This record gives sequence, structure tokens and C-alpha cells, in this order.
Amino acid sequence: MSKLGVILCGGLALGVLVSNVPNKEKKAADLKFKRSVLTQDFIAEGATVGDVNKDGKKDVMAGAYWFEAPNWTPHELAQPQKFSYMTGYSNSFLSFALDVNKDGWVDLIRIDFPGKAAVWHENPKNQPGIWKVHPIHSSVGNESPLFVDVDGDGRQDLLCNDPTAKEIIWLKSPAKNFDEEWEKFVISKGEGTMGTHQYTHGLGLGDINGDKKLDVIIHTGWWEGQTDPKRSNWTFHPAKLGEECSQMYIYDVNGDGLNDVISSSAHKYGIWWHEQGKDGQGNPTWTTHEIDKSISQTHGLAFVDMNGDKKPDLVTGKRYYAHNNTDNDPGRDEPSVLYWFEFKPGKNPSWTPHEIDNNSGVGLQVTVEDMNGDKKPDVTIGNKKGVYVFEQQK
Repeated sequence: MSKLGVILCGGLALGVLVSNVPNKEKKAADLKFKRSVLTQDFIAEGATVGDVNKDGKKDVMAGAYWFEAPNWTPHELAQPQKFSYMTGYSNSFLSFALDVNKDGWVDLIRIDFPGKAAVWHENPKNQPGIWKVHPIHSSVGNESPLFVDVDGDGRQDLLCNDPTAKEIIWLKSPAKNFDEEWEKFVISKGEGTMGTHQYTHGLGLGDINGDKKLDVIIHTGWWEGQTDPKRSNWTFHPAKLGEECSQMYIYDVNGDGLNDVISSSAHKYGIWWHEQGKDGQGNPTWTTHEIDKSISQTHGLAFVDMNGDKKPDLVTGKRYYAHNNTDNDPGRDEPSVLYWFEFKPGKNPSWTPHEIDNNSGVGLQVTVEDMNGDKKPDVTIGNKKGVYVFEQQK
């Protein structure tokens, strides 16, 4: 058993989510969250979930640990290291869960510091000891790499950039040869290619132009999807899609038949939706609308139906000391809040903010999954303040 210090908090924070069961929607004020603090150590900037030990309960994986449900008992899966939120970064910026080698046991995908190698840790099937490490790719950039199904085969892939090669790429999760790097497909490459810096902020995948193909977006434009996504040299369309951001989402916000873009500021204030229009020649135009400007450092953003009304909501919050003690980022010392924004669509769409917590915030990702089988989405966070689970209550 790990020596990591654990704090379990059974107290209830004011809840804001509603039931995910049809015809049982409740008012936000009627609901509560159970706040569990898995650790207050800085071990990672993200967390993921999966049933690690196949006991039917979803566990949490973050950094060098997995936390066993339901009591969140910590176990080491890698050699722990000490990280200081004031002076440095962790070696785990984002985490994703997948049965990579198809042996029936969920594995951990760990994205290191931008530009460094990404790896996956092989689940030892309830055997003790450190998990075996396998390569994914030697250089994974962008501060919001996505774990998405790029080619539609039902398996998640890694969408990112390769800052060493100056390429926008996606890495296909393997069907065999699990000890080798994942197969790389190049979307765009060459000196001057937009979005290839290791610290690029903002990335999304979705259908911008309505042709039923998945496009890749950054805040300065988008690459037009191909019938075969394994093809190279996707066409780039410049666009003004707001400031440097985190995860980006494509969705028809105002119901006009054109897909819009949602983003949040990585290091300043602001959450926005960017409305797509058309000019006289039918080319896309973009108008930015503000959703919220009260939270800084919203470096992780989820877009998921939180209240069972079949409409996706936003979940985000403040990343604590995003640049350590070296930069005076806007709002750096403000409370590390965690919010969900209730989406009401229409010609004049709105997002109503609801506070989940005021002393946790987000890291570089927000993981929203039903943790306890009650069909209500729960929120899992890993960041410089620790690792947290917020379980929606009845």
C-alpha cells in the first residue's frame, strides 16, 4: 500500500446537478455533491477513471497512483516523485483510460510535460508492483491533447502535435504490437504550420462545415477533415476563434444549422462561444460571444449533459498556480472554484453558473463520468491542489 497521505471528506458541498434519469429532472438548488479528497499532494494535472481491479467499481488514476473505490485507497502504479506547485510541474499533465492491449484490463495513458514522450502503463491484473511502461510517441505537444476516435473504428486515438517534427498528428491506438509506438498519421506538416509549438493552447475535433467529416480546430483556424483521415495535407482554413484556450468543442449553439465553437481561456479570464455565420460567398464568418468572465485560468473544459435534459453543459474552474510562482497570471491567487454552466439553447442561448466547490478547481482536463452507477454524472479532478471526486447526490 502506498504511503501517500489520504484525506477523505464526506461532507456535502452545495450541489447543482440534476438526475440523469428521464422525466426526473430536478432543480439545481435541490441537489448536492459528495466531495472526496483523495490526496492534497501535487501528483498530476489531470485524472482519469476506470475499474482497475475489476471489482465492478470505478477507480481513479492520477500520476503515479491509482485510488481504489469506494474508500479511495492509494496504490502506486509508478515510482512516485515529489513536485512543488510553487517551483515546478509534474510529469503527468493529462491522463486517459483505455484497455490498450485488449486483455480485458483497463490501462493508463499518461501525457507528460508538453513536448515530452507520452506512454501507457500496463495494468498488472491485480498483481503487486509497478506497472510496465510502453511507448506511445516520443514528442507529444499542445497543452490540451485530445483522446478521441479520429477514424471511427470505436477505439480512442490521441490527437496532438509533434513539436519536434513540426506536425499536426494523430496517433492510432494499436490493434497489435503493443510494445511499439502507436502509428502516426500526419494532418499537416512543415515549417510555419499553425499549432505545432509544444505549448500550443487549444484543440478540438468536430464537423465545422457540415460535410459529415471530422475537422481539427485550433484557435487560429481549422483543418478540413478527409474521407480517409489517414491521408496527409488536410486543407487549413484560417479563422479567428478567440484567445489561447483549452479543449474546444463544436456544437450548434443557437440552432441555426451552423456549428459553432466553444472555448475557455487557458491563462486569462473568459469562456466564449464563437458563432458561425456566412459571408456573401458562403464562406464561414465568426462572431465571439462571452459566456463568463469571472473565472481565470480555465485550463480544463468538459462539455457534457450534467442535468439529464439532453443538452450539453460546461464544466470548468480555475487552475491553481498554472505557471507556479514565476508568472503573475491574472487571478492567480483567487479561490480555485469549480463550476458547471447550465446550457439553455435558443436564438439567444444562455449558460447559468452553478458552483460545485471553491477549493479545488481544475487542472488541464475535467473528467466527467458516472462513478457509482446511479446514472448521474460525477466530476473527477487532478491538479496542483490534489485529486478530488465530486459525486452527484440524490
